[in-house]
Amino acid sequence: MKFGFFDDDNREYVITRPDTPKPWSNYIGNSEFGGLITNNAAGYTFYKSAAQGRLTRFRFNGMPSNFPGRFLYLKDAASGKIWTNSWLPVAVPLDDFKYECRHGSGYTKIKSEFDKIGSEVTYFVPMNSLFEVWKVTVKNNDDKTRKINAVPFIEPQCNWNAEDDGTNLQYTQYISKTTYKDGVIDIGSNVNMPQDPEHFENKDQKRHSFFALSGAEVIAFEADLEKFFGTYGDYKFPESLKNKKLSNSTASGDMPCAALQTDLELAPGESKTFAVVFGVGEAGKVSKAAVDFVDSEEKIDAAIDAVKSYWHSKLNRLHAETPDANFNSMVNMWAPFNNLMTFYWSRTASMVYAGERDGLGFRDTVQDIVGSTSLVVDESKKILELMLTGQYSHGGAKPVVKPFAHYPGKEELPDHYRSDDCMWFFNAVPAYVKETGDIDFYNKILPYADKSEDSVFKHLKKAIEFNLERSGKHSLPCGLAADWNDCLRLGEKGETVFVAFQLRFALKEFIEIANLLDENNEAEWAEKQLLFLDDNLKKHAWDGEWFLRAYRYDGLKFGSKENDEGSIFMNPQSWAVLSEHATGEKAKQVMDSMHKHLATDYGIMVCSPPYVHTDPKIALARLMNPGMKENGGVFNHTQGWAVMAAAKLGLNNRAWEYLKNVMPANFNDKAEVRQVEPYVVCQSTHSKFSPRFGSGRVSWLSGAAVWNYVAMTTAILGIQPDYNGLRIEPCIPDEWDGFFVSRQFRDKTFNIKVTNGEKGKGIKEMILNGEIIDGNLIPISKMKNENIVEIKLL
Repeated sequence: MKFGFFDDDNREYVITRPDTPKPWSNYIGNSEFGGLITNNAAGYTFYKSAAQGRLTRFRFNGMPSNFPGRFLYLKDAASGKIWTNSWLPVAVPLDDFKYECRHGSGYTKIKSEFDKIGSEVTYFVPMNSLFEVWKVTVKNNDDKTRKINAVPFIEPQCNWNAEDDGTNLQYTQYISKTTYKDGVIDIGSNVNMPQDPEHFENKDQKRHSFFALSGAEVIAFEADLEKFFGTYGDYKFPESLKNKKLSNSTASGDMPCAALQTDLELAPGESKTFAVVFGVGEAGKVSKAAVDFVDSEEKIDAAIDAVKSYWHSKLNRLHAETPDANFNSMVNMWAPFNNLMTFYWSRTASMVYAGERDGLGFRDTVQDIVGSTSLVVDESKKILELMLTGQYSHGGAKPVVKPFAHYPGKEELPDHYRSDDCMWFFNAVPAYVKETGDIDFYNKILPYADKSEDSVFKHLKKAIEFNLERSGKHSLPCGLAADWNDCLRLGEKGETVFVAFQLRFALKEFIEIANLLDENNEAEWAEKQLLFLDDNLKKHAWDGEWFLRAYRYDGLKFGSKENDEGSIFMNPQSWAVLSEHATGEKAKQVMDSMHKHLATDYGIMVCSPPYVHTDPKIALARLMNPGMKENGGVFNHTQGWAVMAAAKLGLNNRAWEYLKNVMPANFNDKAEVRQVEPYVVCQSTHSKFSPRFGSGRVSWLSGAAVWNYVAMTTAILGIQPDYNGLRIEPCIPDEWDGFFVSRQFRDKTFNIKVTNGEKGKGIKEMILNGEIIDGNLIPISKMKNENIVEIKLL
């Protein structure tokens, strides 16, 4: 079943019916202020942190009909009929409701018609602003004059701290205060307390937000939630809307709201446009500036265009034209945009993440940078430096770095560490340096989280030493508190084969960096460590047909034929190839084993068989039902690694198969199966062991956003930045005759045409600006500002 389509010309996904299998959402805003909005205008707004700066309420475990959001209520003054511009929450009969929702880059537009009244609301956050704007247009499509009451509405929190607002009612019901003046509702919290701007986490300080109209007269308002709904009312039929006018209520304690009524008299064919503004700050100068910023339709449209131009300028850094329309829709808009939203908001703000994961998860964000570097170089560098200062002087890392509460050189040591955290630096730091050519970044001095400082190069060495010093009896890295898979109970002394392959990858990268910096002694040290690690992997990690996943502290194996459950895991197989420990026939064998035992039509399972009977002290994945998440589900974070590994071995059709099976757009015509948005990734998909096989969960914010985009661009299209130039090594399926891609790289443009051969992998001929180039690397010395590249594959 199909609920929408990709409008590639406008870089939008168009939803054509509102009753999608799950709410389909989008992000608006910037890295300071933003929010989520669904195809039915549900969602919430936050400032700096979705946990500690949430401005409006959201009930994450409710049903879509009960979700709070940004609603425009409309009422026919003559008949008393009430509906919303979005289908929900009023939910008038679908047969009587014309509807279209357009999700774009940083904005969402919902257009509808009911009872011959058309309405359109575009939601966005202007550039560099701490307020959101709703552009509202109401049109009379009737042949007679109509009087319409338009009432935009939000439900603010009493306290910006989400946990306090939702659970500490004996406190939060006494701290809110709303006032109204000159068309603006001021929403206050702890209004008698002093402000404490240096300590954002202080939830008990004075805070304000405002809600106002621009370009329309406020006839009446409601600022007390109970007055708006009625004691037993709800979003579907607010009690206050049954009256001719809202009651002009304010709240002192209990629950605030913000609803503003404007009355529109529309002749046949006439339309009127106004704006709603909602933002951070006290009503007065701050709100007036926001209102004035959008006090004409021309200003509103200019602000929307600026948002589109900003995001499109980032997305334009790579543009591909391939024989696969779904791939094009993803790689040119939704995959990079998804990557950027994940980069900005880590795992803190979505329709599922409720703020319980505040700040930037260390291993999550360092991985996010691998994809963001090619899109937002300066911002990626800033966050990369922040994460490097989240590393302790012994080489381990803070589990979470909070940009609004991080003090390098003064942070206390945590009580646990994860073995994979700083290994991701060896993907992220080279990605930044190769993209920019900023070799001197390796010499930049940055502080550690707890004490002292070092060059970035030394930070990287400390990361390696951290795992070398914490090795088990097989001389493989210990799993510590977790090794990416939080459901494996290895114990502090258990050993992880997956991180061992990460460590091998890290040593390989470190050797290359050391040689680049003429650090010969460091390179020799790393080469010895690499040989020692390889020897131990050969002795202790091989299980006959595939690699083990881990050893528990007592020697119990994970991911072995000896195990009745969890006998094979995906990660060690793909990373054995990516780290280049497995080469030749051994590499092909592990990939074949992974394919045979773990591949499905909806992606590769994290392990098989699922855990049902194994002691949960050994495998906590048993918490989940079989075929879900870590318990034999398809964990989409890992899928890009399989694509990259297959491409590395020249398995062109298999690499494409793996990508197609998890590419969201491929399920646009089967939306009732996947259920979540067909334009963005999801964290996990139910596998064949689940009765919900193929259904996706936890969309948007996931490492899948990063690695799928990286796999699409560097493995399939083969565009690979390198220290000394731009490497081009595509791996495309037999069914493609070739493709065209335009890529911005170091302020230069490369227009690349690739023609397929018999293998879909390997360069037969590369011509740069009319000159034949040996190999697959375009050297810096031969680059022009505009470059034409022609490639024939073997």
